[in-house]
Amino acid sequence: MHSHVTPERYKKAMREDGSWLGLDRVAGELGRGGFDNPLEVRLQEMDQFGVDTQLVTPTVGFYQYDKEPDHTLQIARECNDEIRDMMTGHPGRFIGLATLPMQDVTLAVAELERVVSEHGFAGAIINDHVAGKTYDEPEFLPFFAAAEEMGALLFFHQGGETCVMTRSRKYKLGNAVGNLTERAMVYATLVFGGVMDRFPDLKVLLAHGGGYTAFGIARMDKVAGALAPEFDGEMHPPFPSDDGFAQERPPSDYLRRFYYDCCTYSGPALRFIIDTVGIDRVVLGTDYPAPMFLHDPVNWVRGLPELSVGEQDQILVGNSNALLGIGGR
Repeated sequence: MHSHVTPERYKKAMREDGSWLGLDRVAGELGRGGFDNPLEVRLQEMDQFGVDTQLVTPTVGFYQYDKEPDHTLQIARECNDEIRDMMTGHPGRFIGLATLPMQDVTLAVAELERVVSEHGFAGAIINDHVAGKTYDEPEFLPFFAAAEEMGALLFFHQGGETCVMTRSRKYKLGNAVGNLTERAMVYATLVFGGVMDRFPDLKVLLAHGGGYTAFGIARMDKVAGALAPEFDGEMHPPFPSDDGFAQERPPSDYLRRFYYDCCTYSGPALRFIIDTVGIDRVVLGTDYPAPMFLHDPVNWVRGLPELSVGEQDQILVGNSNALLGIGGR
């Protein structure tokens, strides 16, 4: 439920011309992890690791939300069409998640509709913010309304710099800490901003175990005035009421409105997330083929002493099939 691909058409252009639709080698993460590998290697490694099907997204360097919307749309359509070709060329092995020009909601909705209705994509991957704008901004409401109506899954995954990098660029903290921070910010803004109340059937998947969400949810309850023993059924924030809280219930009540991948690299951490959000909300996620790839993921899950066999089955097969509406194998 968490894998990426750098399009072959982009790699061909890099070899021949050194650029593709105005992008350089950085966007496709060439030279990092397994992004250079061809499709044949991907299929071989899927077989090697016991992965029947990948929910695959364009590499996040192709978000390009800071470009002119039509330019970003052109990039998105090319990436999405390559995933369409992967799906049709290898039935049952791939399910698509599109990238979208999120800086223009009208174009984003149109592209989401195209890939979902015409090509059978499950939904889209989107950054944790749009050029600094969080998703509680009113301009994004039509996008969430459309995604809910289509039954499209929205997979939140950072791209580019994270909030941590304004403080430090050392030690890969932008990845080690920033990615997880960004995911908790997505959860908080969608909940506190009332987005999850407006769209009760919205399907949201948070990468990397939801970041710090499960670990920090009590603090979100506290800041909202919804933490026991102070909570009496009415939220009374301990800070001024002009902070914009719009949610109808305590923040922790929304944990089960989201899905979370298991890409934590830690059995105890995954156990904590499961105990916090429920086993039925956790799916297999690997970050393949990035350098942070969860290696040999099926055997990793199968080998965790923190999980029962039934819980392993749910993470590896049952929960993703239920979320995507497909039958078990």
